[in-house]
Amino acid sequence: MSEAWARVERELATHTADDRFSGTVLVTRGDETLLEYAGGLAERGNRRPIGPGTRFALASLSKPFTAAAVLTCVGRGELGVHDRVVDVLPPERRPRTLDTAVTVHHLLTHTSGIGDYAEEDEDLAGYVDDYGALWRDLPSYRMERTDHFLPLYADAAPVAAPGAEFHYSNAGYVLLGAVLEEVTGREFVDVVGERVLGPAGMSGAGYFRLDDPVPDLAVGYLPSGRTNVFSTPVVGGGDGGAFATARDLDRFFRSIATGSLLGDELTRLMRTSHAVIEDGWTIGYSLFLSAGAFSHGGGDPGVETGARYLVGQDVVIVVLCNREDGLDPAWDLVEDALAR
Repeated sequence: MSEAWARVERELATHTADDRFSGTVLVTRGDETLLEYAGGLAERGNRRPIGPGTRFALASLSKPFTAAAVLTCVGRGELGVHDRVVDVLPPERRPRTLDTAVTVHHLLTHTSGIGDYAEEDEDLAGYVDDYGALWRDLPSYRMERTDHFLPLYADAAPVAAPGAEFHYSNAGYVLLGAVLEEVTGREFVDVVGERVLGPAGMSGAGYFRLDDPVPDLAVGYLPSGRTNVFSTPVVGGGDGGAFATARDLDRFFRSIATGSLLGDELTRLMRTSHAVIEDGWTIGYSLFLSAGAFSHGGGDPGVETGARYLVGQDVVIVVLCNREDGLDPAWDLVEDALAR
């Protein structure tokens, strides 16, 4: 290990000792591991430490899995990216307020303009400051299937016309989960597992129920010290909720970089800039694109995650945390080391 990366490892160990970081950091260049750090506790009650094989909740970092699964349907002729959602989903599986012009492409690029069930724009009426608050009156353990989320946004007013602008939408990716189920005739988690996680070599990844005794999972912890078991849906879906190790994420991002998962044509679609976000950022199919990189991240109560592929350097960065406020300082340390 070079001195630059040894310095990052020491800094991360200090953050862990000071209770400022709990998670894992992985940085690879090609087949070379530049840094692999794990620190903190996966489960505080039994003092179980985090290790390289610990599986973390990914929150919205799961969305690229949904996009990739949708593209497998395109590759098999089961679906077209410009198919209208109203032509794919029956009325009982889609919002009553859905514009008939909304396409699969719009959902993939966050340009559908549909109302969200967890709006992240604080200037809009449906803004949700605390995602965990959604489940105080609606028990999180009832959110077991894609369609269970529909009542939360079935009557939500659109925030923009289809294709007019980028507007990040969790509901849009929940709806993509329903599209996947409709065209394949199978449950979302099974389709993604068989078409994306397995082929990408993500042996530790899956959509695990929070109330199942799955080994090597990192429990998410709120600032209060309590677990996040009542603050996120019991099982993940189209907009988030998968679990994976850092190595799983490295394999996935490299499979998108090389085209080995989807093939050249579909990979190009996924990595093409389809809409402008701001400040030099654009959106592909659930990939945030900037000069020479593609990435995604996620955050839920007790969860912070991020992953990025640097094209010119063949570098993957993965940071996964089972507490809040630890990701940005760790990410800054990695970027500083890369700059050196």
